[in-house]
Amino acid sequence: MPLTVGTKAPDFTLSSKTADGPKQIKLSDNFGKKNTLLLFFPMAFTGTCTTEMCEVSQGLNAYNDLNAAVYGISGDNPFAQEAWAQKEKITVPLLSDYEHKVARDYGVMYDSFLPQMNLGMGGVAKRSAFIIDKNGVIQYAESKDDARQLPNFDNIKAKLEEIK
Repeated sequence: MPLTVGTKAPDFTLSSKTADGPKQIKLSDNFGKKNTLLLFFPMAFTGTCTTEMCEVSQGLNAYNDLNAAVYGISGDNPFAQEAWAQKEKITVPLLSDYEHKVARDYGVMYDSFLPQMNLGMGGVAKRSAFIIDKNGVIQYAESKDDARQLPNFDNIKAKLEEIK
């Protein structure tokens, strides 16, 4: 069950690999400064995930104008995420939840992802969105069981505008 609005967001530190090298991103570093939009997605190099991260990348300035840091989170390793970002020109910072701990903490992981393919991939993040305000409290929560469904970005932007 995904965490709900009004819940204190679990803090985390995740790895990100950028052209400048590896980096550790800590959620609570934004507290007191800006709101945070977390976009969980199942995996890099897949159709809907590429569409989502490319669209958000193209509109990243709109989120900056709403005083929000945006992060994409998946269980892919940071090197795969970086290769995917370079290939698709994704500029959203991508965070590696390689051990699926953050997806578990936020209640947005599949027991079995693509069970019909018999791949045995438990723990993969569901496509989900959370807005965490400057005080570390969840102000918006959305999680999709169908990995092909994108979050409602109009609702996300409206909430960010409201709490900016």
